[in-house]
Amino acid sequence: CQAGSNVDRTISSVKRHMGTDWTVEIDGKKWTPQEISAQVLMKLKRDAEAYLGEPVTDAVITCPAYFNDAQRQATKDAGTIAGLNVLRIINEPTAAALAYGLEKGKEDETILVFDLGGGTFDVSLLEIGKDDDGFSTIQVQATNGDNHLGGDDWDQKIIDWLVGEVKNKYGIDLSKDKIALQRLKEAAEQAKKELSSSSSTSISMQYLAMTPDGTPVHLDETLTRAHIEEMT
Repeated sequence: CQAGSNVDRTISSVKRHMGTDWTVEIDGKKWTPQEISAQVLMKLKRDAEAYLGEPVTDAVITCPAYFNDAQRQATKDAGTIAGLNVLRIINEPTAAALAYGLEKGKEDETILVFDLGGGTFDVSLLEIGKDDDGFSTIQVQATNGDNHLGGDDWDQKIIDWLVGEVKNKYGIDLSKDKIALQRLKEAAEQAKKELSSSSSTSISMQYLAMTPDGTPVHLDETLTRAHIEEMT
């Protein structure tokens, strides 16, 4: 995958930095969160155009409900950079409710939308009803969230544990080895997913790195759901 074969030019969880002055340097160029987000939107735009067989110029883009004005403007700017006419920025919980058709046939109902993504966490209280003309309406009554809490943080806890196991057994620190860390990240994410339906899983990796004396580093660990719950 891109992350494994091109680790120095791969960025993840950029949404956490929207609306800030954070930048990352790639190939001598500093990239803003808006510019990186725009690359993703460009790919989605191309995919949509290939599927529809016609140009896509307008878009409605979603963002976490707790995003402030600066974060929302940065999200809109990303769409503009991607060549899109951004019609509106709407809250992700509202978009999720619409996607699941939760508003259809409902009157005066309150629902809770829980959105735990890779990099952000968002929870919103939505009120579903109908207006005077009989059209369905969705209103956000309350919202909260954390743009530094997501699946990536669970992955990192597993990675830290694996790095510690390697250090204990082989005496080397993989925390600065980008290639090894990327392999550990992929293994951690897979283990996390498996533990959603199993009580334990195995993490086995061959030739993860080499010790100073040339000994290959192999990893063979068992991770239980109880252990990850304790770690996180």
